[in-house]
Amino acid sequence: MTITRRKFLGWIGGAAAGSTALTGTLAHGASNKEFKGYPGSFGVLHDITRCIGCRKCEQACNEVNAMPAPAQKFDDLSVLEKDRRTTASAHTVVNRFANTMKKTSGDDKKTENTATVNTSSLYVKKQCNHCLEPACASACFVKAFKKDKTGAVTYDESLCVGCRYCMVACPFNIPTYEYNEPLTPRVMKCTMCLPRIQDGKLPGCVEICPREALMFGERTELIRQARMRIQKHPDQYVDHIYGEHEMGGTSWLYLSPVPFNEVGMREDLGTNSGPELTAGALSAVPIVVGLWPVLLTGVYAISKRKDKIAHEEQAEAVARTQDAADELMAKKLAELKKKMVKEKETAIKTEVKKALDEAARIAKTAEATKVAGTAEEEK
Repeated sequence: MTITRRKFLGWIGGAAAGSTALTGTLAHGASNKEFKGYPGSFGVLHDITRCIGCRKCEQACNEVNAMPAPAQKFDDLSVLEKDRRTTASAHTVVNRFANTMKKTSGDDKKTENTATVNTSSLYVKKQCNHCLEPACASACFVKAFKKDKTGAVTYDESLCVGCRYCMVACPFNIPTYEYNEPLTPRVMKCTMCLPRIQDGKLPGCVEICPREALMFGERTELIRQARMRIQKHPDQYVDHIYGEHEMGGTSWLYLSPVPFNEVGMREDLGTNSGPELTAGALSAVPIVVGLWPVLLTGVYAISKRKDKIAHEEQAEAVARTQDAADELMAKKLAELKKKMVKEKETAIKTEVKKALDEAARIAKTAEATKVAGTAEEEK
């Protein structure tokens, strides 16, 4: 694709004119209709009380997605000393938090006296929460992100233009960018092991978990199971299922013995979905809706053109190198041929000389024999 400065500016002008013409029409960046998820869609319930921080889920994720081995092995639990986030080469991470719980004193249950005690550590797995209405998909104008009927939020790298709006839009700070891939960078995140789900298998992290801290199934059933656990052990869990309503609901759900903000999870998100929040904001500035895709399309086209030129220059360099190599080879072959011809001529001359010398020797011998015979006869 060839793009000139004039054409690029023409696109911008056309978009601005189109946006002006839409003054009386709202330009929505996303739907403002509530969506409760696809019927029968799947999800995962993470029971924080059961997680032991073994990092086997991280290992399974690494293997399933064929990612490079980490600098520190998965059985090295020293990494839990720091708060970590997902990266381009780690779609899930486990973090450790202090378990501060309020327990009623045994002798003062009637007066409900409480004491804050630190019983042990809590471990929380972090990955894409696969929102029912993903903010990343709402922000992506090329539709590289989509909500699959299985519950997974998918990503099509062939459509992505690298704008990274998804990273800004995600309230959970999950999508990451392959900055170490200069030519074909991707936005990376958990896929909920969609290929495995489609093959009738469990997500890798769920399958490997030794303590069943992760449960896979239909989202509605997971919510039912979570409520049953809360009702059965009200002193063990906070009476809330994180992800049931946050940001319009997520496919990844959590149970915790302590308030969720104590284990690194946001409690200020509300129940409105990402697209519902962005729709109004984008409607107020329709020119942005019109111009931003054009600008990014222009940048994308320029980037592609730059890549094309780079590839062409590389091909020309390879061709020049090949021509030089061919020329050098032809020169060496000519020299070798000349040398071989010369050596052949020398060999022929040598053989002819040998033959002549041998013939002369034979003739001389024959002459000597003849002379000797004649002398003998004369006697």
